Amino acid sequence: MKTVVAETVLLGREAFETLGEVVVIPDRKIGPEHLKDADVLIIRSKTKVTPELLAGSAVRFVATATAGFEHMDFQALEKSGIGWCAAPGCNADSVADYITSALLSLHTCASVNLEGKTIGIIGVGQVGSRVAKRAEALGLRVLLNDPPRAAKEGDAGFQCLETLLAESDIVTLHVPLIKEKPWPTLKTANYRFFEQMNPGSVFINASRGKVLDSDALLHAKANGIISHAILDVWDPEPLIRADVLAAATIGTPHIAGHSFEGKLNGTIQVYQEACHFFETAPTWDPSPRLPAVEIPKLLIDSKGKSDLEVLAEAVAAVYDIGVDQLTAEDIERFDKLRSHYRVRREFKNTAVSLSESRPALSERIENAGFTVPALCEPDNG
Repeated sequence: MKTVVAETVLLGREAFETLGEVVVIPDRKIGPEHLKDADVLIIRSKTKVTPELLAGSAVRFVATATAGFEHMDFQALEKSGIGWCAAPGCNADSVADYITSALLSLHTCASVNLEGKTIGIIGVGQVGSRVAKRAEALGLRVLLNDPPRAAKEGDAGFQCLETLLAESDIVTLHVPLIKEKPWPTLKTANYRFFEQMNPGSVFINASRGKVLDSDALLHAKANGIISHAILDVWDPEPLIRADVLAAATIGTPHIAGHSFEGKLNGTIQVYQEACHFFETAPTWDPSPRLPAVEIPKLLIDSKGKSDLEVLAEAVAAVYDIGVDQLTAEDIERFDKLRSHYRVRREFKNTAVSLSESRPALSERIENAGFTVPALCEPDNG
């Protein structure tokens, strides 16, 4: 069996060599000529899967090692009898880490006080649910909007979009890109969307670039509706708009979900699905390839510090989002920055201890995504 694997699929060669021959191709260069005698195609979001790409191929199974699959024409795949899958939730913790770091960066570096503020989360799936828990750990009041879930589960616990926008100080999007009714998300954040927000609000988009109308954001920023924008996804990519980047307090190259675990989880999920599809027992064990955790333990001197100061210190030690800040000069290197992204481990790999016993703070640290040693005994050594 032959598998074509996109270059950015973490440990893709190692995983799929257990099933047979593997050919690794740069993501945007995968073409029909590479797939003529391939049985499997494994990609990430930079590879667009279309009928034209698969024309004349022997491919029987296509998988994307990403949570989203808008870059795949899955309807054409199903019509052709080709099996396919994505990796839902693979990078949910990674994106939640990103949002946590971004919010605490605003609190520390941009004088955005978080305690007692309200955050509106639009899209409450794998990522949004985790962001909600993190937000509560930061002392934020949380409002949720998710029409598909509300239709299925009932309105309790969810707000209509108009109420959420009117009552929120921070609004963050965590939706898939959907163009069809009844709940399209294309250009959700448009002029009308921003008109309903409070002056001086914070806007965050780490979901899909096309759910934001960039011109509407620029208008909102110019008119004081938005005080700070945090953007990780863009429209278009990779040649992103310099004016939109300039308007962002924090702008990053689509790496919110690029923790080591986030990418590895994607590979594991599609590998297991491929094994299931071909009725082959999975044999690949990625554990020997895991890199060392840079900060497995972190002791914080918490005396005299507020909860948010301690949380910000813990987060900055493990993931300082400022390191990922894009500049105008970086735009032409956008793809390269993503493809060669550094090894970033998730918060859960770090155990945080305090210099004094503060059980409530330890609980907040744990809810922010870290591991907390049992009983949170003070370290007097």
